[in-house]
This record gives sequence, structure tokens and C-alpha cells, in this order.
Amino acid sequence: MKSLRRGQDTSAAEVTNVSAHGFWILLAEEELFVPFAEFPWFRDASIRAITHIDWPSVDHLYWPDLDIDLAVDSIRHPESFPLVSRVHA
Repeated sequence: MKSLRRGQDTSAAEVTNVSAHGFWILLAEEELFVPFAEFPWFRDASIRAITHIDWPSVDHLYWPDLDIDLAVDSIRHPESFPLVSRVHA
């Protein structure tokens, strides 16, 4: 997918694996784990919804089927993002 910034391309984001504990996303050459414990709104989502991911800019991910937006840094460093989902684990 192309970045929203002019002159800069981004590879497509890809969900590479899903487990009972979370899922892995490949962003260019970096693989990130998205644990359901930290991101519980994905826990009951279908595999299709989880794997339908857009990467509109280098620091932003979007799941259109779930209407979920995440900053890439919130996955890398969830402790730095104190907002907590109200979805019960």
C-alpha cells in the first residue's frame, strides 16, 4: 500500500500468524506481536477481520472491518500508551 506522504512508499502490512495469545504483524522488515491481553478488542475478531489490515503511513495501522486505528508505537511500547480498552478480558 502506498503511504499518504508524497514520495514515500510503504510495503503492505501482513499478519503472519495468529495464536490464542495474539497475532504477529510484519511491517517491512520488522515483526511485531499484538497480544490480546494488551489489545483485547481483537480477541473475538475473525481471522478475516484481523488479517484485513491497512498501513496508510509508517506510524499508523488500520483494520477497516473492525474500525480500529493503532499507532505502530503503541504496539512496540504499549506501556507508553496509558489508554486502556473498556472491553473486559
